[in-house]
Amino acid sequence: MESSQTWPLGRALGSAPATVAKPAATPLTTAQHVLLLLGVVLFDWLFWREGGGPNVLVFTVFVVVAQLVLLPRHAAARRSGLFWLMVGGSLFSAGMVAVYGSGAAVLACTASVLLMLGYVNQPHLKLVLYALLTALNSAVQACPRVVRSLRAPRYTGAGVRRGWFYGRLFLVPLVILVAFHGLFVVANPVYASLSSRAFAWLGEWLVRLLPAISLAHFFFLLLGFVVTAGIVVAVPVHFFADHESRFGEFVRRQRDRVASFGVRRPDFGWKTTRALDLRKEFIAAVAVFGLVNALLLVVNIIDINWLWFGFVPAPGFDLAQFVHEGTYVLIFSILLAMGIVLWFFRRNLNFYAPGLPWLRWGATVWVLQNAVLAASVGLRNYYYILNSGLAYKRIGVCFFLLLTFFGLVTVLLKIWQRRSAYSLIRLNSLAVYAVLLLLAAGNWEVWIAQYNLQPRFRKVDIGFLLDMPGRALPTLLARRALLDHAAELSADTEYGTPTLISAYQAQRQLDQEINRWLRQYEQYPDWQGRTYADWQTHEALKNWKPRQPRTETSFAAPGTTTL
Repeated sequence: MESSQTWPLGRALGSAPATVAKPAATPLTTAQHVLLLLGVVLFDWLFWREGGGPNVLVFTVFVVVAQLVLLPRHAAARRSGLFWLMVGGSLFSAGMVAVYGSGAAVLACTASVLLMLGYVNQPHLKLVLYALLTALNSAVQACPRVVRSLRAPRYTGAGVRRGWFYGRLFLVPLVILVAFHGLFVVANPVYASLSSRAFAWLGEWLVRLLPAISLAHFFFLLLGFVVTAGIVVAVPVHFFADHESRFGEFVRRQRDRVASFGVRRPDFGWKTTRALDLRKEFIAAVAVFGLVNALLLVVNIIDINWLWFGFVPAPGFDLAQFVHEGTYVLIFSILLAMGIVLWFFRRNLNFYAPGLPWLRWGATVWVLQNAVLAASVGLRNYYYILNSGLAYKRIGVCFFLLLTFFGLVTVLLKIWQRRSAYSLIRLNSLAVYAVLLLLAAGNWEVWIAQYNLQPRFRKVDIGFLLDMPGRALPTLLARRALLDHAAELSADTEYGTPTLISAYQAQRQLDQEINRWLRQYEQYPDWQGRTYADWQTHEALKNWKPRQPRTETSFAAPGTTTL
């Protein structure tokens, strides 16, 4: 029986060393072949020249069904609660894409599908971030594995097999070339212009050569193949699961690196400096908690007296600067406080019996005071919304504060239950995912338009409202009379600087935006990219007629200027 290895005697006699054959790539199953082909065709049919809508829901259902078909009957992923959570999150967020088509819903759907694939790959993972990285790592390796599993057709000549070999050989360099081309396009505008002209010329040449060939469509099919390969072919990635296995939910007392054989890693080396013992670390922690608690108490008393009861902005008070600068600084101080608590309660100070009660109560008071500080930040944001209206960042601050309160509760769990930093990251990452699903469920643009178009607002940023998706147009149309009586109407110029406009110009821009949206809606009649909100918007606008033109002065609000 021949061996693929060379024995030492063979080397001594000068024989040529035998090469060790590489293990062949695992061939794809019949189900994977069928799902891969079906996925590419479905991806092209659903997304070619289409926006986000019901197509995202259909493709997500395909992804979920594919995973359930490929998973063995007794697979560990079927018993994983996080896997089923991500399945539900994927279907829910995809449904929100079909209803609203918002960017938050698309982001939530993409994250949910990737997390589901990560838990399919490693069902025992608990960290959401590690599941996401596992899915991305597997998706990167899936396409090369599919290419390696391909075999040349049997009963062919040597020329065909040689061509098959070199075709597979140059595929990876071609993918790397495309990746670097994309980077250079983003970095160099001159290169981007030249490359676009070159691709346009190549596309025209291919159209003249073969009218049915489209270069853009070819690359889109290639993208569909890469995406479907990452979904259907799961390459096991154990790195993040192995790394997570080192962490525990609770802090354990560490007895290590001391001059004793009773520990795992004894250290008998000569030390010129003494390590900071627990008593000194306890004194430092008490000093920090005591001083910062006193300082934070003063800040909270000032905020409570100033903001909590009867706050009225003085004439000329810049509320925007007050909120923007103060909010960011206070949020940073809260995060810094949480980091300091995590630092002091990271190791054996959790087991320092003489001073542990004092330390816990001092840290608890600090956490509660940070909750009061977060409430003050929420009041600043509330007053800003009350006086200036809603905006994306102001809504984002509300959800960020919600996460902050949850994070402070988990810090209390760490203090009193000796939770580890790993436990806090795991719980807070799940909270971030839950908030992402909440953001996906909201019809935020319509709610912003309904809130901002109220008679009590003197200033209306009509440019911001017109830049929102088309589903907000029926609200703008229903309340367009308010634009004639607004004291100030503003919009951004082409350079991004805000400027005042007249009511006549605002009404004209509204009519132009409605007309543009209706033409775009009728230009793409396919159902794949039409959301339920788009259908509702079209039903509300299909009988729309532009307002009869009047003189500009009849619409001009007091104090406005014309462009």
